[in-house]
Amino acid sequence: MTEQPGDHLSTIIRLLLQVGKISRQQVEHAARIQTKLTTFTPLLKILKDLKFVADQDVRDTLRTTASPVRIGDLLVELGYISPEDLEAAIRIQKESDSQEKLGRILVKHNFIDEQLFIEILSIQMGYSFIEPSLTNIDRELCDRIPKTVMLTHNFIPIKSDDRAVRVAFADPLDHEAVQTARRFCGEGIVPVIAQIRSIRKTIELLTEKKAGKALAMDTSTVVGTVNTIILEAIKSKASDIHIEPMEDRLQVRFREDGVLNHFKDFPREIVPALVSRLKIMCQADITEKRRHQGGRILFAYDEGQLDLRVSFFVTIHGEKIVLRLLNRKQELYDLQAIGLTPRMLSRFLEDAVYQPSGVLLVTGPTGSGKTSTIYSCIHALKSPQVSIITAEEPVEYVIEGVAQCSIDPKIDLTFEETLRHIVRQDPDVIVIGEIRDTYSAEVAVQAALTGHKVLSTFHTEDSIGGLIRLLNMDIAPFLVSSTVVSVLAQRLLRRVCPHCSVDAKPTPVQIQRLRTTVRDLDGAAFKKGRGCSQCKQTGYRGRIGVFELLVLDEPVRTAILERRTSYEIRTISINQSGLVTLLEDGLVKAAAGVTTIDEVLRCLPILSPPRPLIELRRLAGE
Repeated sequence: MTEQPGDHLSTIIRLLLQVGKISRQQVEHAARIQTKLTTFTPLLKILKDLKFVADQDVRDTLRTTASPVRIGDLLVELGYISPEDLEAAIRIQKESDSQEKLGRILVKHNFIDEQLFIEILSIQMGYSFIEPSLTNIDRELCDRIPKTVMLTHNFIPIKSDDRAVRVAFADPLDHEAVQTARRFCGEGIVPVIAQIRSIRKTIELLTEKKAGKALAMDTSTVVGTVNTIILEAIKSKASDIHIEPMEDRLQVRFREDGVLNHFKDFPREIVPALVSRLKIMCQADITEKRRHQGGRILFAYDEGQLDLRVSFFVTIHGEKIVLRLLNRKQELYDLQAIGLTPRMLSRFLEDAVYQPSGVLLVTGPTGSGKTSTIYSCIHALKSPQVSIITAEEPVEYVIEGVAQCSIDPKIDLTFEETLRHIVRQDPDVIVIGEIRDTYSAEVAVQAALTGHKVLSTFHTEDSIGGLIRLLNMDIAPFLVSSTVVSVLAQRLLRRVCPHCSVDAKPTPVQIQRLRTTVRDLDGAAFKKGRGCSQCKQTGYRGRIGVFELLVLDEPVRTAILERRTSYEIRTISINQSGLVTLLEDGLVKAAAGVTTIDEVLRCLPILSPPRPLIELRRLAGE
């Protein structure tokens, strides 16, 4: 059996076979698939896509065997660069006088993204990859090491759950750096690998934090009270803080996992001072108490910075304040991990994300995870060869290598002004934070017509509703049908707490509300949480995405051109285009014990009866 005509199995495949990470039958199965593909795909990548092997298996195998595998060969085997790219990089290396390492050349000449290269380098060297930040470093060890030493040798100690002392190095093979780290952290350190930029940035931030004053966390002062509320919300992983004056008290609630939970009540007398403090923090007018206002706070705390969007709303008892917590996260969700079923994920990538042009819409209500999904798509598309530019209000994820614009109407930096200039920036991918009016819809459609890929969000109940709303914005049906490639509707449902989950049976009322039958739910393993300390007695911990993917194939495009009703388009999509509705996807996840029937009924629209579970699982590819 051969990987491609005339070539024997690669060193990595042979090593994986040798240590029993994969079987001969799995390799033969992958090779059969390889022969049927129109473009050459390395065997190891196919084995990874089939989930026969993972990066950790490759890392463990390379660590335990003496056979060295060159980084270039590993990149080709994993499908991140082509054999032609590797040949070109080797040619550049030979012609260069500087004797640069091959990896540096691959990054410098845009063959591969730097972070991705570091991740693959970690596999080759057998070291774990980590992204240092103020949240995961070992501050106690950092305090023992002079900042200049860490910056000179590019390393930083990392927190560990076990007793091992982990140290992140830009180059774990730098003998002098490793010896220096051992001198301060002990002989038994475990090296991990990280980007030099991340190490240096974290050291600088740590130094700034040491120089700054600690936040006041008490309730005896207004400043301390505000800090306490925000820090407790961060600790609870809340998405919003509701500060609401009542007739006899000030009520504070946190939105956790999409549901409001009571945090604390404060005396009514604190309201004027607390409102003034928050207005000062977000540069709003403290003298104006009769009109609604808004603002933004950049809140610095021990673990980094938090962006807070603030809204002041005048009520009969005073000004109600809502703070939306926008953590400027560096990490992005992988599309593979957001909750799309195998078949839906495959179709979404091939028919929407990887399409060279067209409009990709993600729809759903506020707080349904649309922005996270859009940036997961960006993560999948991002490469040194692609120009990505965004217009957002505000920027929620800061991403290296992406030109991001945060809308600010106060200085006339509006959506209209930004979108007018965005197409002149020679982008390949345009991200419009939200299609909010006819103008932004027209810009998205026109950009797609001129060959750009456009990603945006929309506030509609389901995927069909996204199309109907575009048509109601006076966008011509032929433009909608020719530019929109897909609409992904989504919701976030609370996950069953894994620490207190028990089996559950649907009640007759639930079955009736789902518009289904006991027979149609045959094979389900429903769960619910009893409540424990881990989930604050709610029975839920974390959230999972539920999706409805509408791909505009020929039957759907024809229905749009004929101006069919939403009911008719939905029927055509379900019967001819393989559409799985939000309710059906939620039911599949509830039947797998991931969420509950109560969550499905609470969050998802029931527009038509769901199909039998056995058919839904087949459509999901599970």
